[in-house]
Amino acid sequence: MKCIILAAGYATRLYPLTENFPKPLLEVGGKAILDWLIDDLSATGLVDEYVVVTNHKFAHIFEDWAASHPAVIRVVDDGTSSNETRLGAVRDLLLSVKTYGIDDDALVMAGDNLLSFSLKDFVDYCGGKGTSCIMRYFEPDEKRLHKSGIVEVDSSDRVLSMEEKPSEPKSHWCCPPFYFYTREDLAKVEEAIADGCGVDAPGSLAAWLSERTAVYAWEMPGPRYDIGNLESYEKVKKIFEQ
Repeated sequence: MKCIILAAGYATRLYPLTENFPKPLLEVGGKAILDWLIDDLSATGLVDEYVVVTNHKFAHIFEDWAASHPAVIRVVDDGTSSNETRLGAVRDLLLSVKTYGIDDDALVMAGDNLLSFSLKDFVDYCGGKGTSCIMRYFEPDEKRLHKSGIVEVDSSDRVLSMEEKPSEPKSHWCCPPFYFYTREDLAKVEEAIADGCGVDAPGSLAAWLSERTAVYAWEMPGPRYDIGNLESYEKVKKIFEQ
């Protein structure tokens, strides 16, 4: 299985920390945010290669980091240099697949989130379903629902609908940026884009797929930490230091 990490954002809300440095490599609890995720996955032995797609501004920083990392990490430069010219998460995913000819199941995730649990349980769940899968968590705050990917599921966890940042949320189930795609579904990214799939939000591909094939949503067993601004970064650092 491959792991594709989406890390081409510019994190403008974290300036000045991220003005010249990528958010996924900021330190939390003694190591980079990405190292927490990769170390967790590497310990499972389930992933044989990592691909990090980033922008041109930060590519050299990721390449230096990857060169000294014990895991096999390849870096893709998407050629953009500003927030205004970014390709969008789904196009970055397609670029990663094409650049390295990826023909395998893949765990796709954002590089700026931290989890309180191991990704192994999610991957095991996906293996049991035999389909592409997403994660979900219950969000009681209605205001936050308008800023997230919202899913409806049936009693078997199958996704009935999925919508990014809806004006009228159909449930309180939110989808964080962690996705498992089968080899067959990963091969459909170019088709999805051509068919009008949104490209900015990473969950748009999962939403497109769920309208055409079975996609299941695993309920997270613990919290996830989204580092979006300076305040949330300081809060997460305190949590992981403990």
